[in-house]
Amino acid sequence: MAARPRELTPDRSARHLFGAKMRSHRMRAGMSLEALNDVVNISRSHLARIETAQAMPPPDLPPRLDAAFGTDGIFQELYRIAAREIHPDQFKRRMELEARAQVIGEYGGQIVPGILQTEGYARAQFKQANPWAPEDRIEELVTARLSRQSVLASETLLDYSAVLDEAALRRGFGEPEVMRAQLTHLAKLTLTQKTMVQVIPFALGGHPLAGGTLTMMTSESGTRVAYEESITTGTLNEDLESVIERQRVYDLVRASALSPADSAAFIRSVMEVLPT
Repeated sequence: MAARPRELTPDRSARHLFGAKMRSHRMRAGMSLEALNDVVNISRSHLARIETAQAMPPPDLPPRLDAAFGTDGIFQELYRIAAREIHPDQFKRRMELEARAQVIGEYGGQIVPGILQTEGYARAQFKQANPWAPEDRIEELVTARLSRQSVLASETLLDYSAVLDEAALRRGFGEPEVMRAQLTHLAKLTLTQKTMVQVIPFALGGHPLAGGTLTMMTSESGTRVAYEESITTGTLNEDLESVIERQRVYDLVRASALSPADSAAFIRSVMEVLPT
């Protein structure tokens, strides 16, 4: 018995609508995913993920769909909207991609990235982000944050790198002992079999990622995405051109940062001036 097709939710976002319209026109044309693969030259599995909004359509797919279904530019119009919208489910999708990533690269400007946070630092950060949150809500957030760190121990992840602005080391969250524990943890991770942490000091001056955050992820299949985050919102970029542009910026900043050994020494120097 064949598996039932996954239910579509076109009302959730333009990306979901794109997938729903793609399935609708494909079925109206009496085409299987394999048959559509022959027409648009994209694998059946990739097409299935696009239909269910698990993957962003590549930029060359919409005109091919319009040509295949005679839809007069509809898919190209939908793609332009989908490529620019803020997806309501994008943080969940970011977590799913992070859990499956083989390579992760992060830049932290003001805050230590979640994967690298200690429990005390995470708790202090959440409390300062929302001083009015009840204690049980804070603990829920801390538990969720710490659960993400299993990524570093997974067999899937092959390489994790992080570039931290000096501000992320200097800006204290919690008492001095909390920051001391956090900095000690970072110093241990500057160079291991799987991790590399580098510091970009104030002395370098400005750089392309100053003031923001960025996470680059590459999956086992080679899919590459970039996630940018502000105070209250995040943007998941799956368009290859946008991802490559952000990867170049990340590589430039990483090349400008201190070496892992010098970064460890720098982190220890920050620890030394913490109040006792």
